[in-house]
Amino acid sequence: MGKVTAAFFDIDGTLYREGMITEIFKKFIKSDIIESERWYNEVRHYYIQWDKRMGNYDDYLLKMANIYIEAVKGLHRTQVEFIAKNVIKQKGDRVYTYTRDRIVWHKKQGHKIITISGSPIELVREMSLKHGFDDYIGTKYLMDETHHYTGEIIPMWDRESKKKAIDYFVDKYDIDLSTSYAYGDTAGDFTMLKLVGNPIAMNPTRELVHELKNDEFTRKKAKIIVERKDMIYTLTPDSIEI
Repeated sequence: MGKVTAAFFDIDGTLYREGMITEIFKKFIKSDIIESERWYNEVRHYYIQWDKRMGNYDDYLLKMANIYIEAVKGLHRTQVEFIAKNVIKQKGDRVYTYTRDRIVWHKKQGHKIITISGSPIELVREMSLKHGFDDYIGTKYLMDETHHYTGEIIPMWDRESKKKAIDYFVDKYDIDLSTSYAYGDTAGDFTMLKLVGNPIAMNPTRELVHELKNDEFTRKKAKIIVERKDMIYTLTPDSIEI
């Protein structure tokens, strides 16, 4: 039997049309786990700056992620899992047409489909089950022996963590990276894109496009997909001026 072809998907901004941390953050506020004042006093400024296209979207997400780390400390696993299930039940179909259809295409080809996401593992698990992924990995929020969160994490949003995840799945499934695919949208996904023979940048950030253009392999091999309204555009790194 030959080696396996895989398709690696980031979720936030690649499959899901926003950062999933925003959805669970809202649920935490409604559940009185996070005080609503923290949104107005600590997060709202970053959201407004991004909404006006004067700030960085990653800064907005990171601010929420840092508050989430504080909020989850001391909670029992079942509390977070319950909220995560509700988030995906209500919001799990809010995905890009292109990546949703690519999941279907990869399944038809018999490819192994795997998500590598910086979102909390509880959300990633539910999203993976909903969309039929074969395997998944996300940011792990560590627990003690009683299944209460300690406030410590093992992140999965940076390029080094995603590289380690790719290496793990290659060994687990005997994956041939030269025939495999990867989908991502930020600079944290760059190493993941560079490792495969078929890199696809989905609505990429300026920083990711810059990296794609300045690396000889991805400049030639990467596709850039832009989805706006009901239209999907396919570009190359060289076709974009930044």
